[in-house]
Amino acid sequence: MTEQYKFFEHLLSGTAAGNPYMDIHLEAAFTDGRETVKVNGFYCDQGIYRIRFMPETPGVWTAVTSSNDPLLDNITITCHCVPAKEGNHGRVLPKNAICPQKEDAEESRFHFAYKDGNRYQPFGTTCYAWTHQPGKIQEQTLLTLKNAPFNKVRMCIFPKFYTYNTTDPEKYPFCQDAEHGFDFTRFDPEYWEHLEHRIAQLDALGIEADLILFHPYDKWGFSKMDIHTDLLYLRYAVDRLCHFKNVWWSLANEYDLMPWKSIDDWELFAHTIMNRDPYGHLRSIHNCTTLYDHTRPWITHASIQRTDVYKTAENVTEWRDMYQKPIVVDECSYEGNICYGWGNITGEEMLRRFWEGCVRGGYLTHGEVYTQYEQIWWSHGGTLHGTCPSRIAFLRKTMADAPEDAAPLRLTPQNHWANWDVPCLCCAHDNSYFLYYFGFSRPAFREYELPEGCSYEIELLDTWNMTTEKLPGLYSGSIRIMLPEKQYMAIRMKKSF
Repeated sequence: MTEQYKFFEHLLSGTAAGNPYMDIHLEAAFTDGRETVKVNGFYCDQGIYRIRFMPETPGVWTAVTSSNDPLLDNITITCHCVPAKEGNHGRVLPKNAICPQKEDAEESRFHFAYKDGNRYQPFGTTCYAWTHQPGKIQEQTLLTLKNAPFNKVRMCIFPKFYTYNTTDPEKYPFCQDAEHGFDFTRFDPEYWEHLEHRIAQLDALGIEADLILFHPYDKWGFSKMDIHTDLLYLRYAVDRLCHFKNVWWSLANEYDLMPWKSIDDWELFAHTIMNRDPYGHLRSIHNCTTLYDHTRPWITHASIQRTDVYKTAENVTEWRDMYQKPIVVDECSYEGNICYGWGNITGEEMLRRFWEGCVRGGYLTHGEVYTQYEQIWWSHGGTLHGTCPSRIAFLRKTMADAPEDAAPLRLTPQNHWANWDVPCLCCAHDNSYFLYYFGFSRPAFREYELPEGCSYEIELLDTWNMTTEKLPGLYSGSIRIMLPEKQYMAIRMKKSF
């Protein structure tokens, strides 16, 4: 029996002659009598092929294989799917693709949901090369993630060669030997099985694997393969990995640092993924200095690195208006002390950027670069040393507690003067909820003109010290809220019914 949203796998024996990675195609179309899902099989070495399928509806699914290898052709396969267990919500999609008719449909285009309709709010972290480290470090990374607030990890398929990343991994996506180097027409099954094992472990922790398919930090030649090899690799990666419900596709980390790949190339890669992934996992592409055109229809959400040294999460409002889809600031700079400007902000500033972006209706991703440690989280994983994670957990709970239809307050001539300087997340349609975040400002008080006929419970949130103080009584009309003249404070108002 296969659980809904998990994947079913069927092994087949076929030819091992020649180069099956290049020569053999294998596919199967699964149907339950109402829906048909076409999947591509893949070769696993020594004459073994696999067909995988992720059923998203319980029932009996059958398929008949099609292949140019007679040993693999016209084989009947049956998958019995049972309903998902508690906690298994399926893959993540843009919320408006799951719930297009909800009352908050306009705001839902900027957010995510699981396939079963449950809310998903990404609070990600960055561990680019964690699966390329020694096994002991990988296990420590998983233990750290188990106790951290993060539910998405940005990670590379190819190994990384860069500052503090100069060690060769044990395995690579392609086969190699000492005499001839890499064989870019054959894949190393042990590498891919290991990667799949780690993706499955992330899924067990409730963590999405945001897989980076290409990046420029390379000494092995993976970033400069020819277009035919790029496409062979993409087809193989998607055919193997698309059946994991927690997979996202990030075409590139810093695509613009690979100028030898044209926009036409990236568009071809995107459409190749779409054609090979029958489920439609999330797709993005990430920049260094030049933003990609995130209005492209294949892009499900904007994955952005800040392009201004100081103004980062503040741009979420502009990016939402520009792209009309979820905004994920996957690099807002990192907490740390590296010599480069992308990785030496304080924990306080990183937390401020997280709050600022979330209240503006976006999402952010964490990273940590403390160079005094042998394992640096941003790339190696291992252990977290920064001051942010527990405070991000407090933010995550705060955002989970916010009404699902809450949206950033839109400024109008009527409300501009009272709200122009402080971002606010609210339910403006019924005035039931307001969350104001003051960031680096530290006012002694704040005055409000509350909606007529409404009374509110008011709380002061100290986002750095992770405390919530409920003010006594109910508030209505013209009010003054006294504040402690500290940075990183927030005010939360909930309508009393």
